Amino acid sequence: MAVATLLLVVVLPACNALPASSPLHLSDFRLNLFGKFLAYAILALGLDLLWGYAGVLSLGHGVFFGLGAYAMGMHLMLEIGSKSVYQSALPDFMVWNQVKELPLFWKPFYSGAFTLAAVVLVP
Repeated sequence: MAVATLLLVVVLPACNALPASSPLHLSDFRLNLFGKFLAYAILALGLDLLWGYAGVLSLGHGVFFGLGAYAMGMHLMLEIGSKSVYQSALPDFMVWNQVKELPLFWKPFYSGAFTLAAVVLVP
């Protein structure tokens, strides 16, 4: 398990730093794909452990996974700025409804550190 963790945490990002002509180079798309695979693997492993030891199917994992995804989505929406489809830094549904500013609870998500802390600590 430790070798696999070392491979995924150290070696894959290091492959991204290699020159693009290298056969071991990972594009940003592939690295992002590995990140998604790892997130789903953590969710599946937690559900498997709970189901295996307790014998109970828990759908509560979906709530925590959704909270983390929503928090990360809020941060990424703030980072895209005016490069979105509607040339607005606001989420699309707010543009459609002619809302001009973000609600106050979005303000802390301008910080990437706060967003990552919320993703880890809220569940």
